[in-house]
Amino acid sequence: MKKIPSLSPFLSLLLTLVLQGCFFTGVESTPKITAGDVRREREPVAAEDTFLSHAVDAPLSEWRPGKEFIVTDRRISLIFGATAPQGEELAGRTITYSGSDETTSVTGSPVTDLSFTSPSGSRLVYRINRPLSRLVEDDAPGVPFTIQRSVVDAAAKAMNGRNLYILTLAWRDDNDTPIKDGRKFVKVHIDSVSPGNNHYSLKAAFTDNRGVSGRIFFHPGAKGDSPRTFPTIFSFDDPQSRYTSVSPETWRLITEGKVADGMTREECRLALGAPKEVERGATHSYLREMWLYENGVYLLFEDGILKHHRR
Repeated sequence: MKKIPSLSPFLSLLLTLVLQGCFFTGVESTPKITAGDVRREREPVAAEDTFLSHAVDAPLSEWRPGKEFIVTDRRISLIFGATAPQGEELAGRTITYSGSDETTSVTGSPVTDLSFTSPSGSRLVYRINRPLSRLVEDDAPGVPFTIQRSVVDAAAKAMNGRNLYILTLAWRDDNDTPIKDGRKFVKVHIDSVSPGNNHYSLKAAFTDNRGVSGRIFFHPGAKGDSPRTFPTIFSFDDPQSRYTSVSPETWRLITEGKVADGMTREECRLALGAPKEVERGATHSYLREMWLYENGVYLLFEDGILKHHRR
């Protein structure tokens, strides 16, 4: 029989501590799983998550002369340095890609010049301090203060003319300023999709079933990619169909982001979203729960029913 080699005193002590931690407490070696982890594991991929998966920036390897970039900010002249056109306003206009070349900087390191043509025909050069081969390997080098027109075109083709349900009452105007008439969980008709701004690449113009129009700036990505993405803003299905027990009057309040005494916790969550903080307590007669929001709103529930609130 093969003899098992003896362990050193240090390893023996270490093994003893590990076994004690595992067998006697059963806690130290067990990772904590939160409710958030469970939700992430169980949350299925919805059709909205992949609806605009094709509307993404093309990598440099796919750029061809003539590819269009929409300028979102006049500060784009900063990236073009000495080649920035004097007296030509680029914000809101389109520049076209004309080619890329690798050259050597004054320090002797390889750099890449991305060349563009302005609407007036001026040559614009955006220099990136990386070799061309590295840029081609990346997903996309990214040109500050621009949006690839191909992204806008792909989203517009998929969305224009569709009827969707909007999930936020934070409607905007063309300047991305909030308007007062926004509602959520209502059907809207997508009138157009156009270039967005420095923060969000797309802007959807829509009209609701009352004839009220609005705008929403967003990214085409999945839920976790940005605070505003297609699946966090729009739904293919009517949200009301999942809450058949909610009365028409209560649902109207929910769509306007309002609450009223007598509403349940779930109805209040639909109207105002999840609270920042929850405080719970109990009396001899009922369970009490207070929801606190960042904007100073608080809701006071007794046995799950809203009894008092402050807006």
